[in-house]
Amino acid sequence: MTSENTAVSLRACGKTFADGTRALEQLDLEVGGGETLVLLGPSGCGKTTLLRIVAGLEMPDAGGRVLFNDEDVSARPIEKRNVGMVFQSYALFPNMSVAENVAYGLRVRRAPKAEIAARVAEMLAMMRIEELAERRVDQLSGGQRQRVALARAIAVRPRVLLLDEPLTALDALLRDRLRVEIDSLLRSLGITAIYVTHDQAEAMALGDRIVVMSHGRIAQIGTPQEIYHRPANDFVADFIGTVNRLPARFFPEQANGSTELLVRPEDLDVVPAAEADFTGRVTSSLFLGNRTRLVLEGIGPEPLVVESALRGRFDVGTDVPIRVKREGLMTLPNTRPSPTEQRTL
Repeated sequence: MTSENTAVSLRACGKTFADGTRALEQLDLEVGGGETLVLLGPSGCGKTTLLRIVAGLEMPDAGGRVLFNDEDVSARPIEKRNVGMVFQSYALFPNMSVAENVAYGLRVRRAPKAEIAARVAEMLAMMRIEELAERRVDQLSGGQRQRVALARAIAVRPRVLLLDEPLTALDALLRDRLRVEIDSLLRSLGITAIYVTHDQAEAMALGDRIVVMSHGRIAQIGTPQEIYHRPANDFVADFIGTVNRLPARFFPEQANGSTELLVRPEDLDVVPAAEADFTGRVTSSLFLGNRTRLVLEGIGPEPLVVESALRGRFDVGTDVPIRVKREGLMTLPNTRPSPTEQRTL
């Protein structure tokens, strides 16, 4: 199965609801044909509102436009945009079988019966749920329901696939498994997809690019590597993974005038004392199987988190020598916003 590579453009799209709530500040956004773009941010940041504008479930404020391959679809309702949607709640029809749910969109479009049967069989095989075809939805597990929801959304061969927190309701192990399956599925289809999540690991695993959002605005757009290793500001640095802040006095040659440097926990190594940049005292040691997470104090104003692959035991209260990987040091292009600036982000 192949899908047309539909590019999506948002021009001057913002959203203010009738009660005056400003859910989305006016923004422009380009999604490449065949790209998986992830909208990432905390609850209330505007990511779902943005997705609903692309879908046609919400209209942007006056002047806002949505284009599919330069075709203005701003005035079209969802049923005329040819988009597929997958929700956290699955939104399946409980009175229908799995096969009937998958066929629903095709029947609405009055596709020939032979085409519907062939497409349903194709989707069930793709999702590896052929044996569930005649089961009712209330007889399925959460993971099975989400596979059915994906099959139904893809069966109509949408121009754009929209996914709104599709894995949030599942347990951690199943989330990890389905995350891999969704990534493989999107790559094989080559379909343009916009995926909403608040889960950083999910965003990093699935996104060709990530749009980090905060308070209705775009904080940064970039590849997972760019977002992680070159955050544009403090919000992105703190929201994506764990970041440590080091006084610039430790590495003045790399500070570029900044008062502090940032470094990820995996870029700190436990080394012999003679090779260390500094020493910290252990306040917490968590053995996580493939690594040990240490929390150290006595280095800077904030505790330092270290991810160590060493198998030894680290007792609370002991001093640990640490060396910083120079390539892991980061500076931010702008300083941390004041409380007033944070409220207006």
